[in-house]
Amino acid sequence: MKTKIYQLVFLLSAFLFSPGLQAQDLPDWEGGFPDGCTSITVGKKASADGSVFTSHTDDSHRTRSWMDIVPAKDHKPGSMTTMYKRMVDDSKAMTAYKHDPIGEIPQVDHTYAFVNTAYPCMNEHQLGVGESTFGGRAELQSDEGLIDCQRLCQLMVERCTTAREAIKMAGELTGKYGWNDSGEVLTIADKNEVWHFEIVGPGKGKTGSVWVAQRVPDDHVAVNGNASTIKEIDLSQEDYFMASENIYSIAEENGWWNKDDGPFSFCYAYAPDSRKSLAGRRREWRVFDLLAPSLKLDPWSENYPFSVKPDEPVTKAKLVTVFQDYYEGTDFNMIKDLTVSNEEGKTVISPLANPHMPYDENKLFKINGGWGWRGERTIARWYTMYATIIQCRDWLPDEIGGVVWLAQDNVATSIYIPVYCSVTDLPESYKTPGRVKGYTNQSAWWAFNRLGTLTAQRWGEMRYDVTEVWSAWQQELFTNQEKIEKAAMEVYNPKKPEKAVSLLTNYTMSWGEKVVSKAWELGDFLWTKYDEKF
Repeated sequence: MKTKIYQLVFLLSAFLFSPGLQAQDLPDWEGGFPDGCTSITVGKKASADGSVFTSHTDDSHRTRSWMDIVPAKDHKPGSMTTMYKRMVDDSKAMTAYKHDPIGEIPQVDHTYAFVNTAYPCMNEHQLGVGESTFGGRAELQSDEGLIDCQRLCQLMVERCTTAREAIKMAGELTGKYGWNDSGEVLTIADKNEVWHFEIVGPGKGKTGSVWVAQRVPDDHVAVNGNASTIKEIDLSQEDYFMASENIYSIAEENGWWNKDDGPFSFCYAYAPDSRKSLAGRRREWRVFDLLAPSLKLDPWSENYPFSVKPDEPVTKAKLVTVFQDYYEGTDFNMIKDLTVSNEEGKTVISPLANPHMPYDENKLFKINGGWGWRGERTIARWYTMYATIIQCRDWLPDEIGGVVWLAQDNVATSIYIPVYCSVTDLPESYKTPGRVKGYTNQSAWWAFNRLGTLTAQRWGEMRYDVTEVWSAWQQELFTNQEKIEKAAMEVYNPKKPEKAVSLLTNYTMSWGEKVVSKAWELGDFLWTKYDEKF
């Protein structure tokens, strides 16, 4: 009877506090989303193998959980493409975004194939996109525009082949048809370079946009964690900066900057409160501290460099560990006060210690500032929908060189599989809608969400069971990459790449099915192993 009561309590806690069912905190500053996404970028001379990287943790359970491959298409002259507006939809079992059509813009003759995640992330030509919201001044957002962040990501991967081309197109389209979203950064990578593109609206009742873009030096890494990071700009350095024509005038008209104030700083003109957010600044510090510890950056600084040179070349494995980080080993560890003595008398983390659930920032943990934009948040989060580490390589054909390393749900309890930018399909479970329609064992996302939710109930113990499996498999995937790509190159024909594409598609499909099956199995294993402890 006692065991059954514990099981009932566990069930209630698991689902009442489950990432899948927990309502999201609404923004409480400047229209921003401090609990949102993180993106890390790596230049080709900063990576271990010459790859260019961008990335994205989609830290919102409101976005869609399914994903698929959209093929290349030809369009008839005069065709139009529909633009949509994201709106919060509470009419279903679970709060989510709905997308209402608000207008159309002219379609192009040909659109490229792309990996269609909630924020479309990579196309067949190795153009990759990451994202993070920084909000900006609330008075800048305009409902007159037609283009929001998800639509802009899609337009980029549908129409462009390089980061610079994508930035220029974004400026032209949002200038003409209007930006209707809050402040966003898109981290845009191609085979040669990676840029951060920050954009805000032109002001209420107006159509247009204000934007700036800064290139990450080839030997540097950069990060965005829901705070504007572009400061002073020099538009005479065309290889490193681009901006809209109104970047200075809008700031001057509104009294946010004038020449007498000194050098223009984009983040302080258009998103000053984002620099006050510990939720954003702490992630910036942590990423740089993990990749360039020799800099000894102050964790309490308001500003950090836009980018830094890493102490060592950055590998995919290193990026995985950075995204799984929750400040363990630092003064900002969310479970620093939940320690116990084990049977050997050593101080260890309590089995119940949990850095990921909604209640992880209450006063018990003595977290700086509590919940919200003034408080702490880790890089790994329980409400991640999916995450990407996007790899672009100029020495390989596009079909083989572009890879979306894709993880489902909380990356601390997940694994990244390779989705090559040329693949023609994904496993059925990846294409099955999950969250909005409710729990289903046909969905890949629910497999990992269930696993993450279970693991968080006794994080101090269960994480080791999960990590033991995923770490070995992740290493196997990284080790096998050279082998599978060598096989693809052996059958690759630039005029008829179908054999290589088929090989890579089968590889992606096989691993996708394998990890989803294992996620279900691991969840069952945890339930069984810890049954008496619930």
